[in-house]
Amino acid sequence: MKNESIKKAATAGVLTAAAVAGSIFLTFPVLGSKCAPVQHMVNILCAVFLGPWYGVGAAFTASLLRNLLGVGSILAFPGSMCGALLCGLAYKKTKNLTLTLLAEVIGTGILGGLAAYPLALAFLNADAAQVAFYAYVTPFLISTIAGSLLSALLQALRRTKALKTL
Repeated sequence: MKNESIKKAATAGVLTAAAVAGSIFLTFPVLGSKCAPVQHMVNILCAVFLGPWYGVGAAFTASLLRNLLGVGSILAFPGSMCGALLCGLAYKKTKNLTLTLLAEVIGTGILGGLAAYPLALAFLNADAAQVAFYAYVTPFLISTIAGSLLSALLQALRRTKALKTL
């Protein structure tokens, strides 16, 4: 059991590093948000390989590191963590990759976009906060859909039986 925890923690660390590196090399701005699709791909990989709690931990750590490195915004926290939790729970309950991808899109794009509003009020200027309430769902959806498409590779791995081996 201890070995399993060590393997999961190490895997979460590697996936967190991938999310941070992906945020450095593959980001794009949309309506004031820094979209990082690799984070959403990592959320889905964590959901499949590690479960929801490791996924939330990896999402939090990646968001924190992205902010410390200046390649993320405070709004990375609600988006990545809501998405990681929802897709992790969806995969844990159903083992269905399509539902997991959809849960990531809903968790990050809709719930995370809405949860960005209180953070925008607290940490951004008033004009940016008002924009956040109406406009962050759109960039979060764009980012998470791009990341979900990246992780569609899991479907190919499942078809070739490689996913079971991993």
